[in-house]
Amino acid sequence: MKNYLYFLLFALLTLNMFGSNNIAAEKVTIFGKIIDYDTKQPLEYATIIVKSLQGKIITGGITDANGNFEVQVAKGTYNVSFEFISFNTKTFLNKIINGSTDLGIIILKINAEALDEVEIIAEKSTVEIRLDKKIYNVGKDMTLKGGTASDVLDNVPSVDVDVEGNVSLRGNDNVRILINGKPSGLVGLNGTDALKQLPADAIQKVEVITSPSARYDAEGTAGILNIILRKGKILGFNGSLTATAGNPDNFGGSANINLRSKKINIFTNTGYSYRNAPGNSNNFTTYFDDFKTKIASKNEEKLYKRKRNSFNTRFGLEYYLTSKSSITGTILYNESNGLNNSTNTSNEFDNLDLLTKTNDRFEKDNDTNKTTEYSLNFTQDFKRSGHKLTFDFQYDNTDQNSSAHITDTDLFPTSIINNPEKNSTLQNSNSYLIKSDYVLPFNKDSQFEFGFKFDLNKLNSDYLVEDFDETTNQYFNNTNFSNTLKFEQNIYAVYSQYGKKINKFSYLLGLRMETTDRKINLLQTNEIDTENFTEFFPTINLGFEFSETSSITLGFNRRLRRPRHYFLNPFETRTSETYVRKGNISLDPTYTNSLDLGYLKKWNKFILNSSIYYQHSINNFEFAQKEETRIIDGISTLVIVRSPINLSSQDRYGFEFTANYNPFKWWRLSNSFNFYSYQTKGNYNNISYDADDVSWFTRFNSRITLPSKINWQTRLMYRGPRNTAQSKREGMLMANLAFSKDLFKDKATLSLNVNDLFNTRKRKSIDYTPTTITTGEFQWRERQVLLNFTYRFNQKKKRERPRDYNGGGEEEQFKA
Repeated sequence: MKNYLYFLLFALLTLNMFGSNNIAAEKVTIFGKIIDYDTKQPLEYATIIVKSLQGKIITGGITDANGNFEVQVAKGTYNVSFEFISFNTKTFLNKIINGSTDLGIIILKINAEALDEVEIIAEKSTVEIRLDKKIYNVGKDMTLKGGTASDVLDNVPSVDVDVEGNVSLRGNDNVRILINGKPSGLVGLNGTDALKQLPADAIQKVEVITSPSARYDAEGTAGILNIILRKGKILGFNGSLTATAGNPDNFGGSANINLRSKKINIFTNTGYSYRNAPGNSNNFTTYFDDFKTKIASKNEEKLYKRKRNSFNTRFGLEYYLTSKSSITGTILYNESNGLNNSTNTSNEFDNLDLLTKTNDRFEKDNDTNKTTEYSLNFTQDFKRSGHKLTFDFQYDNTDQNSSAHITDTDLFPTSIINNPEKNSTLQNSNSYLIKSDYVLPFNKDSQFEFGFKFDLNKLNSDYLVEDFDETTNQYFNNTNFSNTLKFEQNIYAVYSQYGKKINKFSYLLGLRMETTDRKINLLQTNEIDTENFTEFFPTINLGFEFSETSSITLGFNRRLRRPRHYFLNPFETRTSETYVRKGNISLDPTYTNSLDLGYLKKWNKFILNSSIYYQHSINNFEFAQKEETRIIDGISTLVIVRSPINLSSQDRYGFEFTANYNPFKWWRLSNSFNFYSYQTKGNYNNISYDADDVSWFTRFNSRITLPSKINWQTRLMYRGPRNTAQSKREGMLMANLAFSKDLFKDKATLSLNVNDLFNTRKRKSIDYTPTTITTGEFQWRERQVLLNFTYRFNQKKKRERPRDYNGGGEEEQFKA
């Protein structure tokens, strides 16, 4: 391992030495801030252009999220211009630069003629590579038209979404998902399903943060995915309307509308969708005795029909109290209901493969979900650039109710209708969030930050299982499975961090303290379990700029994974009569120390962002299986019980890179690759769970502009095979294809996309227990074809990217 790290570090440094340009003249720095004249808000992505007196472009740059910019240039006299789309350009003529120069605050005014025309939408790269994170811009990906947040995350570099919708980052499924920088009821206690209900059109971009600073929650050992929702910024009334139709059934519509004046900004994203997503699975289990002799086998084929209606809306109002303070309030409402039917046909065979029994199990499941979220933000900017105070309050409430009716019929050797079963879940959760952040810059190269956060959560879950009594022809409560859980978890956090830049070297040091109060109450048994613990989470982020085109970072952080309520509930839930899941009330958090070494290099048409990483975890979660013999329908039957345990330790290390390459103006390419290995050591019930595995996944994207301005996009994804102590998974290849064409003088766009072109997105696996081997195949959603139409009013597409003087993408400095 040590030699491996040394080798990669040597390779990165060697690449830098060969790729660096010789410095021909002494360079100095010009810096400042660009703001909007009307709102006094900073302008992100504003362009700085430095020209010689003869008009030749020498260098330039782009402002960051706070409107700040830094550009290096040789000493001399220049014309310096400041530009932003739909704003008037401002130019300093014959500006003498003899040393590092503060150009102060640059104020740009709206171009009235351009504003009367339309809003201009500049086109960015689908993937922007920054030094400290990767940003995925949703609007430029045609393969997502008509999709969901789950589809968006499946396109993000370093992120993988499996066939069931579970999200992982660098192969680690413990990733923290935020909405606009905060936890949200949309991805709260059942994030997998919630992500499938949030429309892709409501999302502006996704930030991938693999080495978070102390400002962020310590939750999420893999890192953070921050989903940024759309909010219009341009003055006037503008927006877009979208309609989608697809096969299998996928129909919907959405609206993104914005109205902004000098003092008020009103925005909304509203959408409705109807989906019918068929799926299927197959499992073949072979049973052995203690001498590994085959005694029986069972084949199960399952067909899914899932119908879902979903409505999602978000309304917000931003009011500018003064030129330096604003208050923003938003209301989010999401409602969905689904009808899920599944048919499971099983055939049982003896040791000679002769059929002994055929059974049909039909399950009809209805569910409804409602989430309401209120949030309020206050922002106060002070006189000094970067000096800021923010305060946030958020409340959300979620109701998740489901009911299922199960009928079971034996078809062979005799036809028997077995006793039916009903089960239902009534679940309510609510949370309060209060947080504040204060940033105090001492000068342009150093700053101090302090903040606190209270995250208060409650959940009530009532799970009822009812079996049928033939003697009374009535259902009765099966107390072996029915249970009521009250779960409360309050997290109190405070943090501080200090950052400084010294020439080309910069550092950011932080410490976060989190106290967790957890209480579990099982009403049926009157069992109460309480936990209280306080932990410290240090963060260290270092950066060094070799030149304007290459940088290196080193990050260390300590993080944790708290068990969710369903991991802790000791009562059983069953997916079938022979497969049972239960929680573990004694489960402890997982703690992880992470080290991340990153390198960013820019060439003329090529950008490379690479990193190597190492993670060491203790109290690692692992689902362990045990076998029990139970009486089912009067027959002694083998039942598999699955439960999470703290399985000792895990070491994980890997290498990844993300690259953008634009060989021509009409062709853009991007690729991401992630290789990782992990080693798990632990024993449970005299069974070794030791595992040593290597896996990888890669994603390739090509976008070509064809004649007649038709855009053609192809996306390929391959997930390598993966092994654990009790299972093996085969590799999986998937392809998406999309075409789009702008219409009506660029006011509308028509797109056609095919998800899972070859219908190969299937999980194929082999699972082992001491007396069984199960081979399985599972497909959550079959191939889908979508037609999408978008109409924009008071908007106009402008196919140009912000100027780039460092080889493409936005210029990014390591920020304290």
